[in-house]
Formats: sequence, C-alpha cells, structure tokens
Amino acid sequence: MRVQYLIPGPMSKGPLGRGEMERRAALLQSWAFAGTTVDVVDVPEGPASIESVYEEMLAIPETLAGVARAERDGYDAVIIGCFGDPGLDGAREIVAMPVIGPGQCSMLLAAELGHRFSVITVMESIVAPIAHQAAKAGLHGKLASVRSAEIPVLELMKDRDATMRRMIEVGRDVVKRDRADAIVLGCMTMSFLNVADELAAELGVPVINAGKAALKAAESLVSQGLAHSKRAYPIPPKLRTTPQEVVA
Repeated sequence: MRVQYLIPGPMSKGPLGRGEMERRAALLQSWAFAGTTVDVVDVPEGPASIESVYEEMLAIPETLAGVARAERDGYDAVIIGCFGDPGLDGAREIVAMPVIGPGQCSMLLAAELGHRFSVITVMESIVAPIAHQAAKAGLHGKLASVRSAEIPVLELMKDRDATMRRMIEVGRDVVKRDRADAIVLGCMTMSFLNVADELAAELGVPVINAGKAALKAAESLVSQGLAHSKRAYPIPPKLRTTPQEVVA
C-alpha cells in the first residue's frame, strides 16, 4: 500500500525546510502498518503556514493538482496535510482513491471515544473555522469547545517544553471547564510534535494525534477496498465529458 502525505504549502522552501519533511516522513512510516509505504510531498506554491480561511483558500489549487498527480503516480490514498482539510471535497471529486482530511477523520474518531470532545489549535483566527468544520461533519452536538494555544504554527517546535506546558494548560481547561471527554490536536505541526500520549497521561482523557488518525483511516479504507462515494463526490461534469489534467 502506498500513501502520500501531501503538504498544502511549500514546506521545503520555508523555515522548516526539507529536513522537517523528512522527519515527518520517518514518523509516519513508524506509525504505519507493515506493508505500507508513506511518502511526504509538498506543493510548489502556497502559504508557508495556514492559520486562516484565507490561507486555506490560497492552498487549494495547488493541493488539488497535487492530489491528481498522486493518483497518476500510483498512490493508493492521499492525506491532505493540514487540519483544515483544504480542498477535501473537491479532491474527492477528481480522483477515485481515498482522500483523507485529518481534521474530519480525527474529529469523527473523537466522537467515538466520548460524549463530547474539544479541539486544541494554534491561533484564535482558526477557532471559528474549526467549529464550522465540526458542524459540517455533523458533529456540532459533540463539540465541547475549540480553544487556541496562541502559538503560531512556525513557532510550535522552537521550544517544545514551552509548547507542551501551554498545551497542558489549555487541555486542563477544556477538561475541567468544557467537560471534554477527549481532545483532538487541531494542527498538523502539533501532531508531529508526537506528544499525544504524554498529554493523555497528564490530562486523563484520550488525546488524538490527527496525523496518526489520518494515516490509520487511509490504511483502513485501502485495506477494505473502500473509497468515497461518487454519489456524494461526483466527477465534475467538465472533467467527465472532456478529460483534462487538473492543474493549479
């Protein structure tokens, strides 16, 4: 099984660089089942990080082109590497393989683990979009809260201990005040800090690593021979009648 983790921004050109892509690839591979190969690929243009709906929209054209390339290159599934799942619905329309949104699949998983869940994310600017994302997934009644750590994406890894302390502080708040039974890490860089197990031990509730959840969702669908319904995500009429390459 070949799975591509597609970063909807040019990480290799940014401050995190290709070394961070390689680190994420190694983590994903360590989480994968035997027989699964995971490749991390970024897109050539787009925002350096995504902390708003505006930046999500900027990322979508290149992301859609990247998803189409992945299918042509023989991948069995693609994970869109951003918690906001930019372009997810459109990507599912243009390919036959499973396309996984980490935000959607990790919140659906959280809904199975308790009565109510909270999402801890990076900035206040994406609190409302994540709440809307949960509602779109049919989970509004299961969402206890979305709270931000107020640490920008590109600063999360600069001081792991400080980031961890802040996430514990916010996590305690959502468990005590918002009565969350489970927590989702609402940013992929948070997930690749690989701290979910430590947070769970500290907070006493399940903490979902969205990157790992997305990988396991991809492996599950491919292993069962399942993909998203073409009644829900039909091929766009223009692509159906005049096949053409999807380009950004």
